[in-house]
Amino acid sequence: MAKKIEKITPFLWFNDNAEEAVNFYISLFKKSKILQITHYPEGTPGKPGSVMTVSFELAGKRFTALNGGPLYHFTEAISFVVNCDDQREIDYLWKKLSKRGSEMQCGWLKDRFGLSWQIVPSNLTKLLSGKNGSKPGTVMRELLKMKKLDLNILERAHRRMD
Repeated sequence: MAKKIEKITPFLWFNDNAEEAVNFYISLFKKSKILQITHYPEGTPGKPGSVMTVSFELAGKRFTALNGGPLYHFTEAISFVVNCDDQREIDYLWKKLSKRGSEMQCGWLKDRFGLSWQIVPSNLTKLLSGKNGSKPGTVMRELLKMKKLDLNILERAHRRMD
């Protein structure tokens, strides 16, 4: 039985390295694979026979990547949030995704393909929520000091919110 097509699929525009980017991304996340590769036919904007699109799953979520040329570029206005189970996972993904990219504040980074990611602990929303009517400023102040997030520091700040 064929897998049902998702109602909404993120579509990522790359210059000419969609397949390279997809192979990199699927190497980082479990439950990831290439589903289909299409090639430019004669008479279209791309070089005939070159990769046009790559349909893939990343951590079980379907995406499509396009080699569309240099007309459009990624911006920080769109990013992918990765909820990590522990500091080890945060460290691993941060190291891999930021290599040849750039690190930004509050767990944000831009990878070597220009795509923005937020590498955060899965309990970040809880940590940013006030306890016993207190305000979450303590955790937010610590968060604003960081590029790669340190879960231990954020959890300590959360405990101090009483």
